[in-house]
Amino acid sequence: MATEIRTAPTPAFVAPEIDVIDPGVYERGGIPHRQFAWLRDNDPVHWHADPNDGVDGFWAVTRHEDVVRASRRPDLYSSHERSAMFEEFSDEDIALYGQMMLFQDPPDHTRLRGMVNKGFTPRMIGKLQGHIREICNQLIDEAAELGECDFVEHFAAPLPLYTICELLGAPLEDREKIFAWSNKLVAFNDPEYIGDRTESQLCAAEFAGWAGELAAARATTPRDDIVTKLLTPDADGGRISDEEFQLFVIMLSIAGNETTRTATAGGMQAFFERPEQWERLKADRSLLPTAVEEIVRWVSPINQFRRTAMEDVEMGGKLIRKGDKVVLFYGSANRDERVFDHPFSFDVGRDPNPHIGFGGGGPHFCLGTHLARMNLKMIFETILDRMPDIAPAGEPRRLRSNFVNGLKELPVRFTPSPRHG
Repeated sequence: MATEIRTAPTPAFVAPEIDVIDPGVYERGGIPHRQFAWLRDNDPVHWHADPNDGVDGFWAVTRHEDVVRASRRPDLYSSHERSAMFEEFSDEDIALYGQMMLFQDPPDHTRLRGMVNKGFTPRMIGKLQGHIREICNQLIDEAAELGECDFVEHFAAPLPLYTICELLGAPLEDREKIFAWSNKLVAFNDPEYIGDRTESQLCAAEFAGWAGELAAARATTPRDDIVTKLLTPDADGGRISDEEFQLFVIMLSIAGNETTRTATAGGMQAFFERPEQWERLKADRSLLPTAVEEIVRWVSPINQFRRTAMEDVEMGGKLIRKGDKVVLFYGSANRDERVFDHPFSFDVGRDPNPHIGFGGGGPHFCLGTHLARMNLKMIFETILDRMPDIAPAGEPRRLRSNFVNGLKELPVRFTPSPRHG
């Protein structure tokens, strides 16, 4: 029997004052979906003022089709020219971070991605499955005596940290350092995590130094892990450079931590808001794969990335000039009524689900997609097994960021069950 899905109308928003970049907007209410809905219908490629005085504005791209098209054309929309981040980088920062895969275009990106792909083969990722399941059970064991806790602190945040440490073969005692470094580097709008640019640069230097020590350890004692794979020359003698390796470890730690943490916490909050979908998943575990995809669509862990136009180009009836700043809003594209039926309904059985929560395709499609899916499937499967009565115990608190759609706190209560088997 088909399950009735609770639907909600597309939010109406007439003649709005558009501001989809202010971090405070996201902290107060999450993704500004009413504004994005209006933009998709009325001005899908919108010239938006920059919040910083004296800085030129940017093109806000909000429709699914346009975000995907731009993502697949790095020759027209560059990640390297002025970086892929909304915040303006100094020339010094561009010179440094330009060696990070996230901020590269082909052919440099193609070369580096080809090298790191060998660490993300199905065999390498599959080796982690048992570890991830044990991590999920361990987190519940640790919280069992509490009965009430912060879901972000005790579940959503530790899971990807433990997984990254397993993936890198890094000591588990380093997970708190990785957590602090990644927070400071990605949540730069939130005063709880970052002080000033100098602190951010110091944090990056410390992280790079840690990655260098990890590489030195593998040079003397190789292991069957991703670090050894990355540092081993390929058949043609090509090898990732020391700086490229350090920047890759930083990128992996940030991306693997923040996106999985955000999707896990945001997914749990979605179930709290729509308990009939939690009951539906409890009754039919075969929906876990589609539920994971719907969580990623619904949460859109990364809200936007920036590109720079490499030549004059038309999009959405607008002329984008060479050098213009172009911002791709994944949180908007994942609610596009032209692509998704009832996009404002959370449906764990949604199929098809062409979301772009892992990127819009093209060269920057998320390298860790399979790992993220495994993490999400395992944590929610374990919660269904051992915390089926989980419920909210207070109001959530959101991250102040226009980049990461994250929760800082999500109070929960539960009655833990013993492990199976």
